[in-house]
Amino acid sequence: MGKKKAGISFEDFYEDMYATRWPQLKQAMLREPTYYRLETAGDAYFLDEASYYTALQLDPQADERVLDMCAAPGGKSLVLMHRFSNIDLTSNEWSGARRDRLRRVLHDHLNGEQLQRLRITGFDARVWFRHEQGAYDRILLDVPCSSERHVLHSQPHLKKWSPARTKHLAIQAFTMLASALEVVKPGGLILYSTCALSTAENDGVLEKLHKKRASRFELAPLHLPFGEHTRYGWQVLPDTAEGRGPMYAAGIRRLDTG
Repeated sequence: MGKKKAGISFEDFYEDMYATRWPQLKQAMLREPTYYRLETAGDAYFLDEASYYTALQLDPQADERVLDMCAAPGGKSLVLMHRFSNIDLTSNEWSGARRDRLRRVLHDHLNGEQLQRLRITGFDARVWFRHEQGAYDRILLDVPCSSERHVLHSQPHLKKWSPARTKHLAIQAFTMLASALEVVKPGGLILYSTCALSTAENDGVLEKLHKKRASRFELAPLHLPFGEHTRYGWQVLPDTAEGRGPMYAAGIRRLDTG
């Protein structure tokens, strides 16, 4: 029987979720992450290895239209532009301040030819389908999430944390994913990802998609070099992945339902 959620602390919330695994998972998140060094047109860019290998799962082909739907701070957009040739990438960020940071990161680390194939936009991902439908071959949807590793390292964020936050973020994530399912082409791939531990934001969002959009998609297999299977996707947790993560990912292929 789970603990009562009202007024529950961060510590108790995740201990309830991960049981005896929580102490070692927490200690792993308090240590330095394992970074990947991405060589770019500018200085090297460092990002969590789990983020790097997750972005590779999108696997876009030459001349495909690709959308990074919640792109800031820009690491996964950089991976896509540097590891896949001749894609047309739209990097989107609704927040003006985060979009400014995204623009700086991309302009600092991409060359002129790559920048010519890049578009930076500021749409609300939750209602993107109002602007474009069936427009992209592949979509990376790395949603805003609880980012518990960051929370653990920030006393102000830890003090403000509540279970209501993960519930709100899960609802928002589903809205974005449902929107992405309209924006990707039939037969196209969505890579849904988070850096959250909370199952509500991970498999919980996919569970809701199965309940509400079951006839519209099928799961696509992922092939990360580390991590563990979940019911609907793949999760990388730092206690068993040498400091990488947390990172959750699921592949979603839109069906051509006519």
